[in-house]
Amino acid sequence: MQVASIIDHITSWLSDYSKKSGTNGYVIGVSGGIDSAVTSTLGARTGLPLVCVEMPIHQDLKQVTRARNHIEWLMKKYPNVSVETTELTPIFDAFVNALPASDSTQREMALVNTRARLRMTTLYYFAALNHQLVLGTGNKVEDFGIGFYTKYGDGGVDISPIADLIKTEVFALGRELGIIESILSAPPTDGLWGDDRTDEDQIGASYPELEWAMDFNGDATRLSNRQNEVLAIYRKLNRANQHKMQSIPVCPIPKKLKD
Repeated sequence: MQVASIIDHITSWLSDYSKKSGTNGYVIGVSGGIDSAVTSTLGARTGLPLVCVEMPIHQDLKQVTRARNHIEWLMKKYPNVSVETTELTPIFDAFVNALPASDSTQREMALVNTRARLRMTTLYYFAALNHQLVLGTGNKVEDFGIGFYTKYGDGGVDISPIADLIKTEVFALGRELGIIESILSAPPTDGLWGDDRTDEDQIGASYPELEWAMDFNGDATRLSNRQNEVLAIYRKLNRANQHKMQSIPVCPIPKKLKD
């Protein structure tokens, strides 16, 4: 993989897209993970205004620290980068308190997705304020493989610079870009649970395993037990999350009913 050339290609693509759209650069949520670190650095390299937004909601301290260290590094390196910090914990707590009580097993997941949607709303506020576009941070495995994102949350973006790169490729770009070591060495996490659980904890498979499953097109009878397990995980998530990866269904009305 021509890492340096890919970095230049994405940077030029981002620069051209903003100019053609008549907007004033980009807004991005920075989480302390590799995807947002790489994407924000690519955005910074355009020279266009880039607003990095911190949006903690009962956040694990290690994630907050990594995000702040990355933004500080980015601002020292690129004068076009600025930061906004919006503490969303009180808003989230007020929303939870306004909801009816429920002992449903789905409540926790519903509230996890609510966190992502509050962040999306915040990003679009700053985007509208500055006439900017919201940068997406999803990679190919998350966006088109297993649908590991929140619909209208972190999936609610204007443009996706790294969505054609698998996770290991994103890490390769991160190393080339000089992303800080604490992010490069941190286990990937969506940061939505208020603890230190990783993506692998939630999914049941690592990103390299999922990348293998995404490309697998061979004889399943020759696979090891673990490979079969990973393939089953990938296929189950891919099927379950097609509603995220496909266009919103539109009910076609027969012409005769409109006449």
